[in-house]
Amino acid sequence: MSKKTRAMLCLITGSILVIIGCSKTSEDKLASPDPLPCDTVGMMYSTDIKPILQANCYSCHANGNAEGGILLDAYESVKDVAEDGKLIGVTTHATGYPPMPQGGAKLSDCDINKIKDWINNGASNN
Repeated sequence: MSKKTRAMLCLITGSILVIIGCSKTSEDKLASPDPLPCDTVGMMYSTDIKPILQANCYSCHANGNAEGGILLDAYESVKDVAEDGKLIGVTTHATGYPPMPQGGAKLSDCDINKIKDWINNGASNN
């Protein structure tokens, strides 16, 4: 095989590899990396659960605003709805519970799993 033929094969092979490597599928993978893993082990009320409630629930259930008779800005009231199953029922949109946050998107699976871990481990005020 001549040098000219080898050079032409290398150029063609390189071009094909570039075209394959730059396909739309490859671009999508680069633009949308896998989300960070969700750590749901050893959840603590003050550092893990309270921030979820503040971000998603306080507008209706805190600072004296007790829609549906539920306040979530104090540990004791959060523990009550956690222990009676209401907190998981409403956040998972389970049958028989009003879906919360009302009018908003369901909490992420990660946040729901954090709440479940905290409840399953005693719903401590830690």
